[in-house]
Amino acid sequence: MLARLSIRDIVLIDRLDIEFARGLAVLTGETGAGKSILLDAFALALGGRGDAGLVRHGAEQGQVTAVFEVGPDHPASALLAASGLDDSGGIILRRVQLGDGRTRAFINDQSVSVQILKAVGAALVEIHGQHDERALVDASTHRRLLDAFAALERDVARTEELWKARRAATTALEQHRTGMERAAREADYLRHAAEELATLAPAEGEETTLAARRTTMMQGEKIATDLREAQEAVGGDHSPIAGLAAAVRRLERRGAAAPALIEPAVKAIDAAINALEEADQHLNAALAATDFDPAELERIEERLFGLRAASRKYATPVDSLAALAAKYAADLALIDAGAEQLRTLETALKEADQRFQEAATKLSSARHKAAEKLDKAVNAELAPLKLERARFSTQVVSEPANPGPQGFDRVEFWVQTNPGTKPGALMKVASGGELSRFLLALKVVLSDRGSAPTLVFDEIDTGVGGAVADAIGARLARLAGKVQVMAVTHAPQVAARAGQHLLISKDTLDRGKRVATRVNALEAEHRREEIARMLAGAEITSEARAAADRLLRAATTWGTSCPTRSVRCFFWVLSSVACARSWGRLREAWMALDWVPLGKPKPGMEAEYYSL
Repeated sequence: MLARLSIRDIVLIDRLDIEFARGLAVLTGETGAGKSILLDAFALALGGRGDAGLVRHGAEQGQVTAVFEVGPDHPASALLAASGLDDSGGIILRRVQLGDGRTRAFINDQSVSVQILKAVGAALVEIHGQHDERALVDASTHRRLLDAFAALERDVARTEELWKARRAATTALEQHRTGMERAAREADYLRHAAEELATLAPAEGEETTLAARRTTMMQGEKIATDLREAQEAVGGDHSPIAGLAAAVRRLERRGAAAPALIEPAVKAIDAAINALEEADQHLNAALAATDFDPAELERIEERLFGLRAASRKYATPVDSLAALAAKYAADLALIDAGAEQLRTLETALKEADQRFQEAATKLSSARHKAAEKLDKAVNAELAPLKLERARFSTQVVSEPANPGPQGFDRVEFWVQTNPGTKPGALMKVASGGELSRFLLALKVVLSDRGSAPTLVFDEIDTGVGGAVADAIGARLARLAGKVQVMAVTHAPQVAARAGQHLLISKDTLDRGKRVATRVNALEAEHRREEIARMLAGAEITSEARAAADRLLRAATTWGTSCPTRSVRCFFWVLSSVACARSWGRLREAWMALDWVPLGKPKPGMEAEYYSL
């Protein structure tokens, strides 16, 4: 539920903090006092369209903060978790409107995109009015609402999983068929290419290895002579190693006579001998490397030529020839063994489709049954709203040939406003006033399923009065027993039903230089005065105050479920049966129970009561 709404510098609102309670809250006030501004600000916090014109004149930016209390299993909490946002301790939506038209969005003081803010806001609040966008008249949402009414969410989720499995089986079969068709068209070419590449047997990295060996062999031939000369000088017949070794032996024999003079020289000559011997080893290794078989060089060159020719022919790098050979071999295998695989995939698709069709058929049957119950429940709400001649119907059209993730049903809410007229889609047939009452009847029926925890009704009682307004108020109060309800209203019958009454007004500030919207919570006498104003208009009379008292007293009495009321209503129905001249009048008498106060007529309706 919405716990608190804080608005700063939005149009005529400089600073406003409103605490909300559970149940029904009404917002009343003179036309132009700022009720629409308040709703526009609230919609901004829920992710609505921003506008630089919302910023109060003289301010750099405006800000709206909405604080909600929700349970851990609420869909909004799941949305936050999916977005990596913290939802401990409630949900705080905040929107900053800058003077240049840009906006910034926050959830629990974490910056988010407007799309995320809008998704979370839609899960928390629904705003309904005669000229606003309404989910209930959007045909694309009707199937979801019917499923929620019938508690079919698990069945729908199961059907969606089977649909995904069916699509995966279809995709696998289509890919296999496409591969088989492609392979069949290129069968001759594939066989020739596969055989040629199999004979060539290319290996990854082979070209690099052969090219390096070839380069080494060709360069070795050029430097072999120099290597031999160097080897001859270091370790051949003219090598100084033998002479140096003899000199070391002679010096060692004299070492005892003058060790300090001889030992350094002996060590240096030994190091020179070792270095020459190491050089001789390297030269011998280099000569061995340059010593190649010309036939081997020829074989390497032929292999490189064959690999590079194949690379040009198949338009692929030499290192990719091995992978290409494997692909061609797989394509040939697909041709040879594809028929068996095709039958396996066709069987898998058939089984997946059968499971989906069974689930979708079961779901469709449940929807048709739920539609009848929904129609009955909504039509029962219409008579007290003075739509007793209207009929509501849920059209469930099944199209097995055109399935989807949620089955193969199209669901749309239809209405017939008068007998003999053609039924049609809710949005197209109902007028503005009728649409609001149909909407209210639907919300009452759907309140415990498929509804946001906070509902806002913006003047849905426009154009109605008397008993209809009172019936609207009764249903809003009943609806508020399940969800939080806020209603902007001009109907005193609706205002009298509220548990919280907020008065929207304008205050003059700075010696008349500017005005600001204010919201005051009304209690007792002040509330009676406001309802009297709504009844009387500009001049509040004693009769208006007395009528306001009656409305407030009746609002606290009507609709209570006590034994006294049950007994009185029972005898009132019996008296109505005795006096009724037709079953039609009896039905009207029964429907009138919605507004009859404790077995006696509602003020202003005595004539109709006694005529029964």
